Amino acid sequence: MNLPILPTISTSFIVISAILVAIGWYKIAKRDLEGHKKVMLAAGASALTFFIIYVSRTLFIGNTSFGGPDSIKLYYTIFLVFHITLATTGGVLGLIMIVSGLKDRLNIHRKLGPTTSIIWFFTAITGVAVYLLLYVFYKGGETTSVFKAILGI
Repeated sequence: MNLPILPTISTSFIVISAILVAIGWYKIAKRDLEGHKKVMLAAGASALTFFIIYVSRTLFIGNTSFGGPDSIKLYYTIFLVFHITLATTGGVLGLIMIVSGLKDRLNIHRKLGPTTSIIWFFTAITGVAVYLLLYVFYKGGETTSVFKAILGI
């Protein structure tokens, strides 16, 4: 199996970020505030690393279109749009969480934290599923613009 290096690395960073968020949950449940802060900042750095790799790859190389059978392309596209929506929401909420935590706006931080974490877990899971569908279960399609890759046009 010949897996593409940049998508494999970037997907690994999303998985790492989700694991770190889970560790951060554990740390805060144990009232380890300093440990929670360090782990969650590392989770944010991991997610940012994914984003930098993804955007760089998109700008300089393009995106891989779905190469699986036409009979499931519509389902893949719907799933991909769901993943992108989760990722965007999770990313924005993640930034809000980092800023609110660092500025001691703990009322916001405590209120949004659980929801943000759950969204991020689903983002990671669906991100891995997209990776598997694009590169493992099916041979990736052509490399094309982001809009063509998402919409399959």
